[in-house]
Amino acid sequence: MADDQLSLTFAALADPTRRAILARLADGEATVNELAEPFSVSLQAISKHLKVLERAGLITRGRDAQWRPCRLETAPLETASEWIERYRESWRDRFDRLDQEIQAIQRKQKGRDHG
Repeated sequence: MADDQLSLTFAALADPTRRAILARLADGEATVNELAEPFSVSLQAISKHLKVLERAGLITRGRDAQWRPCRLETAPLETASEWIERYRESWRDRFDRLDQEIQAIQRKQKGRDHG
């Protein structure tokens, strides 16, 4: 697996369980047990997911005595969003040009049909 930030972010987001964990953390800090609660997988499996999210920089884990809350870190998500947005603008321009071409073809076709 590539270790550049964007690759780590998208790899972490590729899993629905990890996306659900991030969605939960968007509401605030949570412990591993709290994060594991809605899932029918082992605590060990959740811990593995958290390690992937942590390696990608999407979460951090606090060190508050016995309670190690997980926190959402938004910077990698913002970077991924900016990357997507750059391409979205390009795609939008291409679709606009394609739409103009289709309309021009349709106008020519109507002109022939009525001519």
